[in-house]
Amino acid sequence: MNIQQIKQRFGIIGNSESINRAIEIAVQVANTDLSVLITGESGVGKEVFPQIIHQFSARKHNNYIAVNCGAIPEGTIDSELFGHEKGSFTGAVDKRKGYFEVADGGTIFLDEVGELPLSTQVRLLRVLEAGEFMKVGSSKIQKTNVRVVAATNLNIPEAIKKGKFREDLFYRLNTVPIPLKPLRERKEDIHLLFRKFSLDFAEKYTMPAVRLTEDAVETLTNYRWPGNIRQLKNITEQISIIEENRTVNSERLLSYLPASYQTNLPALYEGVGVDEKTFNTEREILYQVMFDMKKDMNELKSIVAELMKGNINSQNINTADTAKVINDFKTEFIQKSTVETPIKPDFKFDNNPRIEDTEEFVEESLSIAEKEKELIIKALDKYNGKRKIAAKELGISERTLYRKLKEYDLQ
Repeated sequence: MNIQQIKQRFGIIGNSESINRAIEIAVQVANTDLSVLITGESGVGKEVFPQIIHQFSARKHNNYIAVNCGAIPEGTIDSELFGHEKGSFTGAVDKRKGYFEVADGGTIFLDEVGELPLSTQVRLLRVLEAGEFMKVGSSKIQKTNVRVVAATNLNIPEAIKKGKFREDLFYRLNTVPIPLKPLRERKEDIHLLFRKFSLDFAEKYTMPAVRLTEDAVETLTNYRWPGNIRQLKNITEQISIIEENRTVNSERLLSYLPASYQTNLPALYEGVGVDEKTFNTEREILYQVMFDMKKDMNELKSIVAELMKGNINSQNINTADTAKVINDFKTEFIQKSTVETPIKPDFKFDNNPRIEDTEEFVEESLSIAEKEKELIIKALDKYNGKRKIAAKELGISERTLYRKLKEYDLQ
């Protein structure tokens, strides 16, 4: 059976090189008992390839069981996979077979395998290495002959670094890797998929199929499709049902696409840019304020040092303006710091400026509560006591602001 026949049998749409290569690997590895790990973003169609592997293997007449590991609660997943004995836990009113026992001689597909708890990963590793397991609440070892095919949309090497996935299990599952590219990297397949879905929905709802203009096709192929094939199918169905005009142009198509993804630029999956700052908690805001204050102080010290060394021509500096800037900064810094004995600025300027380093006079306080209280007061003063706007400025909810006002006894 050639690749085109396999596509027709399993409903695979696309002619990209990556999808053809994935099918070839699945067929070649089917007759072995090697473990296979299918990786790719959510919605790329990972669930089709375990079926190909099972149907082209010697196990095709035995059970094929697909398990979504992410949909099973952590407290019951061991029981679901390996079974349990009667009375082994609350609610275990009868003995139960697990999926590995039921699928003996066949194939089990573990979807979202990256979501497995670490304790379950240990049990799975034993199945893969020795072909044996124990039911929950039992001390009897049982044998099973199961072909394991797993899939995940997680970055497993990254999960290993974070201690969320066992490295030995990864190497055992990843005997044969099948990576599936996201739809945005298979642009030649996007319009084919749209046309197929459009014809399917036209038949389902007994209406003419939707067609795209040339500019709409370009928009379709340049969209990022974060939800991949699943998202494309959903949007095609929306258009098929809602649009009265069966020819859709780019403008109408854009109205169905989320604006935040209407770009062909690469997406950032981890971290933020160098100049971007995100604050998830009030504490992070306070830390950032203190870091900025320290940075300003260091810059001021550098300017002062240059002045004292004579590296900066004092004739090019407006002495009065310089004095005002430094005094303003020092006053603001003292207000922002909590010290036991307030120190008055002691700066004198004449035609020959003599500037003292402020570092020895100011002791910076790291009291988060004081900083938080001061920021709240400033925000309320800025917006004339309007709590909703002040809360938005502070990056907290109005309810949190109200709680902080009561906590610090602020009226």
